[in-house]
Amino acid sequence: MTTTSLPSLSVPGRGCLACVGLGMTLGSHLTPLARSHIEKADVVFAALSNYIVEEWLKRMHPDVRSLQPYYAEGKPRIKTYREWVALMMAELRTGKRVCGVFYGHPGVFAWSPNKAIEQARAEGYEAHMEPGISAEDCLYADLGIDPGRYGCQHFEAGHLLYYQRRIDPAGYLVLWQVGSIGNRSVGHFEAGPAYRQLLVERLEQDYPPGHEVIIYRGAILPIERPRIRRVALRDLAEVPLTAEETMVLPPAEPLELNSAFKARLDVLDKADVRDKRQTDSIA
Repeated sequence: MTTTSLPSLSVPGRGCLACVGLGMTLGSHLTPLARSHIEKADVVFAALSNYIVEEWLKRMHPDVRSLQPYYAEGKPRIKTYREWVALMMAELRTGKRVCGVFYGHPGVFAWSPNKAIEQARAEGYEAHMEPGISAEDCLYADLGIDPGRYGCQHFEAGHLLYYQRRIDPAGYLVLWQVGSIGNRSVGHFEAGPAYRQLLVERLEQDYPPGHEVIIYRGAILPIERPRIRRVALRDLAEVPLTAEETMVLPPAEPLELNSAFKARLDVLDKADVRDKRQTDSIA
């Protein structure tokens, strides 16, 4: 297999960092550039919760170090993420070419890659992020959603409880990490019904209790199919959810015409037509 050649990211003897996205489905989403970063690295750090995917990655590089053991029940997640950054930076400072491999897109819902790149650049190292196919990309394809048709809002689910956020029920609403909603400061991996009930009450401020909720999880392995469940909003609290599942609420209201700005647009359109006619007549 031909490997895409990478431009040199660092001066000789000085380390460099690349954080790459593995995509969501094993093998089929990895880009040639991401693969090249992995293969040319001196050391590879992997944040992959699936053992099969991690073993597959080891076929590409002899020194793959899993970051998963740094998770622990009851341990603050931010402490784990900071440890990941420290591990990558320690190898980088020894002059190595370091590659961090993350599910999907390494910059989406991923604190450590963004922080590691920021810190590496602040210390004068070359640092690069290589995008990957994200869960959002798969969601649009598997659910047949065009975000440009009605518009699409994306929130980390906890933001709807922690902050005053405005929901537009005329567009799609996508909520991430619903399964772990709650106290994110400690190592909760799955939230119970009481936490989800709070979310239901918040959403019922903008949606009727019987509104459809789509619970989605993309395929991780090529032999899998996407998992798609549909429930009524009122029943959401009693539906078990995992941290990998995403929630989608289709539009609940029709788009409402903005008459004032539509009238102003009509005036501009008529002026453009008039100006074009004048230009054509002179020509």
